[in-house]
Amino acid sequence: MKLNPGQEAVYRKRHEEIWPELVKLLKDAGISGYSIFLDPSTLTLTGFLTTDNPAEYDLLPQSPIMQKWWHYMKDIMETNADGSPVAIRLEEVFHLP
Repeated sequence: MKLNPGQEAVYRKRHEEIWPELVKLLKDAGISGYSIFLDPSTLTLTGFLTTDNPAEYDLLPQSPIMQKWWHYMKDIMETNADGSPVAIRLEEVFHLP
């Protein structure tokens, strides 16, 4: 994902004030340990999460709460036509268990 220039503080603030209904949605989908990292030199965001239910995770884009969050965030980051953040799935090349 990628932020628009100058939006770092807004992005952080919005996540500090994340909606309780969004947190519930994510947890109900089996998500835990969700972190988002920012590369300040490129404004690239990389998310890392674990889920015990990949099928539920794949359904999140259909949730009205998720779509509302995307709409809320689209003014500060690159988005697709449906409002979702432009995201590229990264290929894991190494993992130390």
